[in-house]
Amino acid sequence: MPDQKNYYEILGVDKNADDATIKAAYRKLVKQYHPDLHPNDPTCAEKFKEINEANETLSDPQKRKQYDFELEHPGMGSGGNPFSGGFSGGFGGGFGGFSDIFESFFGGGPSGGARAPEQGDDITRQVSLSFLDSVKGCTKDISYMRNVPCSACKGTGAKNGTAFKTCAKCNGQGQVRMVQDTMFGRSIRVGACPDCKGTGKTILDKCPDCKGRGFLRAETKVTITIPAGADNNSYMRKRGYGQASEEGGTPGDLIITFKIEPHKILKREGNDLTVTVPISFATATLGGKIRIPGIDDAIDLDIPKGTQTGTVFSVKGKGVKTRNGTGDLKATIRVVTPKNLSAAALKKLKEFDELTSYKDEETMKKYADCMEGLYGKKAY
Repeated sequence: MPDQKNYYEILGVDKNADDATIKAAYRKLVKQYHPDLHPNDPTCAEKFKEINEANETLSDPQKRKQYDFELEHPGMGSGGNPFSGGFSGGFGGGFGGFSDIFESFFGGGPSGGARAPEQGDDITRQVSLSFLDSVKGCTKDISYMRNVPCSACKGTGAKNGTAFKTCAKCNGQGQVRMVQDTMFGRSIRVGACPDCKGTGKTILDKCPDCKGRGFLRAETKVTITIPAGADNNSYMRKRGYGQASEEGGTPGDLIITFKIEPHKILKREGNDLTVTVPISFATATLGGKIRIPGIDDAIDLDIPKGTQTGTVFSVKGKGVKTRNGTGDLKATIRVVTPKNLSAAALKKLKEFDELTSYKDEETMKKYADCMEGLYGKKAY
């Protein structure tokens, strides 16, 4: 087996790793390389395929046992160790009796039945959503081109879905046994029948609609209902709306990933909505009412006297609603310092400053005392 993949290296685990370690490694890699998170990236798609292939083998005790033997004995086929209990060492006896051993592992040679048709490929499409559509939920119409199963032949490629016969080469088994004589003896392997590609059937008369392909190229229109709380890189899966199988199997899926357009002032942090609200110096000092943006409408917010920059006010239950709960709306206050003041305003401000005991305010007093203690100079 010259091109045997090392599934242990693919999952990043030791050859003696237990089931729990393999499962944990698989889950970690799936999250990293899932094609839904890397649309149109063939490298990630291929890596994801390898990861699933490795997990499928190593998570099954029987498959893992066979694979371990193949890894240690390249070229010996995929039926497990053919020498267990009967090989006495050396090559003097050749490979006599190998056919019986082969049949004991493969159920009488390639008679395990034709393989099931492979599922069609998935299709990934990205949908842009406005910020509020993603938060509140919406419906979207999607149109795209794909290979759809041919209705005339039911995806078989044969006229009326019946114009085929049992493959003569493999007798309908879908597999053939390949024998190769080498200097070390005889090697027997099982592979997909080249005439029927493993289906066990050959077409007598091709479907006139799809010309024997089993599918047609057509536009598909689908309406999807997007639940509230969709976020960047989240996705939905529409079963059976992907590419048709080229062998009459189940179509793949349509995977819709979401790209969320930014809101003008709101931001999302998990299930919470956040906004930075600028207020005047007078409002911060005297208190007052302001309005902040909500999902459906503006929300009144009371600002108490003496509110400082950086103060956060939280409005319970006014964030994003998802199946994991509903977040809050958090407003962070920023007190705006005016840059251009009239002569009259400057005069009033100076009078205000003289009448205000800023220096007795706790934070300023602490800072002033620290400066004087360190440098012997007043801070203000």
